[in-house]
Amino acid sequence: MAKRTAVVLGVMVTAGALLAGCGGKVGGDSGGTDAKKLVLIPGVADEPFYISMQCGAEAEAAKLGYKLTTQAPTKFDAGAQTPVLTGVVANKPGGILIAPTHATAMAVPIKQAKDAGIKIIEVDTALEDTSIALSSIASDNKKGGQLAAQTLAKLVGSKGPVLVINTKAGTSTTDARAQGFEEALKAYPEMSSLGVQYNNNEAAQAASIVTATLAAHPDLAGIFATNLSSAEGAATGLRNAGKLGQVKLVGFDASPKQVEDLKAGTVQALIAQDPGGIGAKGVDEAAAALEGKPVTRTIQTDMVAITQADMDANSKYFYKRKC
Repeated sequence: MAKRTAVVLGVMVTAGALLAGCGGKVGGDSGGTDAKKLVLIPGVADEPFYISMQCGAEAEAAKLGYKLTTQAPTKFDAGAQTPVLTGVVANKPGGILIAPTHATAMAVPIKQAKDAGIKIIEVDTALEDTSIALSSIASDNKKGGQLAAQTLAKLVGSKGPVLVINTKAGTSTTDARAQGFEEALKAYPEMSSLGVQYNNNEAAQAASIVTATLAAHPDLAGIFATNLSSAEGAATGLRNAGKLGQVKLVGFDASPKQVEDLKAGTVQALIAQDPGGIGAKGVDEAAAALEGKPVTRTIQTDMVAITQADMDANSKYFYKRKC
């Protein structure tokens, strides 16, 4: 009986080992991560840009045989994103696609995810520390800012003072847009920059910035708003001052609300990205990393300037509210 029991136990141990070996888990230094599970952590929940990214990522993951889920913070803030990331790491996915909400503050928690054996892919935004993520996929935001300056110059006849309203200092994407705008503006000697002001990603604060700027500079010719909240707030400020359409407004992104504003003439132009493409490419790079294939460190996607005159032709760039 003792010998028979030992044999049965030996068979059970062997079977258990075989099951563990065939269970789709990544061994070695991966910490037992699930090689077929991916998680997308966008910058904030319920924003059409990130929803569009999620749609592209989900479709690509399904095509490649991966399961992708999305967990998003309720605010675009490192303090809100960190606990979301920590919870995801505890479930040990094979890869994480993340849009860091701060270029430096998110470095430590993302490195902890990397040290847990999880493949890290940056989407949309990036850390200053380039040693943590395997790949970064984003729009060429500096070129997007340059395109915004060129577009606004056409709208204002290349004359007059202009203002940049940015979201939060330290957000890699919007900082690059502002930088590109300021650099491209130098090509227009009759246009002057009133600098960059930050609205802390709050539309009401952007409206207040516009109100104060108009009081100090009633000849304000144009505004470049680097993201959704900046554009919505700027439009409110112009509406309150009776300056809609008179002061030209160029927004970034093509969310449903912004597209409506473009149709209505509240915004004169939009610089649209391809978030679905960013999500799909993020999945491609995560899959490559998990399968031991070459990974591209930096991938930049194109953008387009959309005005009322050509919005129908560019409708494929409009963002989604749901997949």
